[in-house]
Amino acid sequence: MNLITFDTVFNKSVNTNNPVMENYSIEATASTPSINFDMVSGVLEIKGRSIPENSIEFYLPLFSVLDKFISNPTSSINVTIHLEYYNSSSSACIFNVLKKLESIHKEGCPVNVNWLYEEEDEDTLNAGKNYQTIVSLPFKMIQVAG
Repeated sequence: MNLITFDTVFNKSVNTNNPVMENYSIEATASTPSINFDMVSGVLEIKGRSIPENSIEFYLPLFSVLDKFISNPTSSINVTIHLEYYNSSSSACIFNVLKKLESIHKEGCPVNVNWLYEEEDEDTLNAGKNYQTIVSLPFKMIQVAG
């Protein structure tokens, strides 16, 4: 089994000696969300549809970036998650992202999560509430117009 890493997926080298890491950004597609992480300001946004063929492969680079970020965090991280639709494997990956953020939070870097849901979307609201009960992070549920 081949291990896919941030470096191999994007064919770029990451300079781990540089304390100020580059931003991480992926454009949205019809089946994957946009992900933007400004590591200097500590702003992470995941937005769109998340139904990739292989969720683990898609989210693995973000996991790697968060692992690197843990070693040199900013003063806080503000996370906005606005998923209009996602499959069960994406849900598991979002949970893993939240667990990594929880570890950053426990290391002393405050993390705040804004969970956006559309006004008629009870499923997404309930998913956010479920995540809120299983990770130790401050959550804010925010209703947005559909």
